[in-house]
Amino acid sequence: MITETSPIAIEALLSDQPHKIVERDGVRYTLLGTAHVSQASVETVQKAIDSGRFDAIAVELDAQRLQAMTDPNVLGQMDLVQVIRKGRVALFAANLALAAYQRRLAEQLGIEPGAELKRAALLGRERDLPLHLIDREVGLTFKRAAQRLGFFGKVKLVTSLVQGLFSSSDVSEDEIEKLKEGDMLESSFGEFAKETPELYESIIAERDQYMAARLRETHGDSREILAVVGAGHLNGLARHLGKDTGPPEQLREKLEQVRKKKKIPWITMTLSLLIVGGIIYGFYKGGLDMGADLLLRWAMFTGGLAALGCLMARGHPLSILTAAVTAPLKPFRAGIPSGAFASLVEVHLRKPAYNDFLSLRDDAQTVGGWYRNRVSRVLLVFILTNLGSATGLWVAGFSIFSKLPG
Repeated sequence: MITETSPIAIEALLSDQPHKIVERDGVRYTLLGTAHVSQASVETVQKAIDSGRFDAIAVELDAQRLQAMTDPNVLGQMDLVQVIRKGRVALFAANLALAAYQRRLAEQLGIEPGAELKRAALLGRERDLPLHLIDREVGLTFKRAAQRLGFFGKVKLVTSLVQGLFSSSDVSEDEIEKLKEGDMLESSFGEFAKETPELYESIIAERDQYMAARLRETHGDSREILAVVGAGHLNGLARHLGKDTGPPEQLREKLEQVRKKKKIPWITMTLSLLIVGGIIYGFYKGGLDMGADLLLRWAMFTGGLAALGCLMARGHPLSILTAAVTAPLKPFRAGIPSGAFASLVEVHLRKPAYNDFLSLRDDAQTVGGWYRNRVSRVLLVFILTNLGSATGLWVAGFSIFSKLPG
């Protein structure tokens, strides 16, 4: 039988763990700072919930991450076609990088990263306690981080994710010690996160304020709430929880906002239209022969390099043909990349099997695995086809303008 523990006893129970207690609007929030790779944190969470003191549990998770932790079949339920159609390929790749990093930690340390968060959520459900998922969705955090960075910052961001995907080396002791006091998202980006204030603002500081707003917004009738969060968020979360005065719903909505991308990529479209104008000018000044030659150059470079990218991804022959045909039509399909068409053909012709989804996290850690797994190979088709198409656009432009009559 679980008996209720007094506030003094709770302080004693948590005395050897980072924690803060904030009282506001008649609600007592006990913030427990945990290490995402520590068995001691798992045991402390167990003891705190077993104390019977708390009438609600909050965890540093969003619905997607909790489902990934508790449902081993979640990847097998994913609709890859919708991922492509809705433009979520980059986000999907980022989640793969995070999963790969967590897998490396689990294999090295013998404990699942975030096990204390999972334990808190499961125990809350077992006790029929209200469970509050207070963290912002990883996708929103990733998008807000990316929009703060310039072009080269985004390149570094992608590079750090790729390194996380393919690295097979053990996580260093220094990284592990920092992770015990930091945050999983921050650690997964490596040194880049520590050297980039814009990235730190999105993945740490903003989430402190976001989680504080969520705690105020969702407490309901609860008066004793245990919030289990990474130790790196403890001070910021306590500060915002105690001092923020704005309506929590408005603060949350503000921190969820992402600037909408321009529906038309003006730089690419402007370049494409300039090239089309150059071809028309070539017909006007140089006649049919020159115009046909410029058209051939356009089709050869844009279609050829897009097809080459798809070939490098070991795409299906019809996927390669799709890349070759759609890339030269770029001026007439604003905002839709060649890789989207090629990858949709690929996913229909080589439909991933259930086992591909189950083995995705492991396969994504090696180059060979990316080509072997049908899910990750669709991503390769998307990425490399787009890279080839973009390269072909610039090469075609230089080639065409160099041939125009003066």
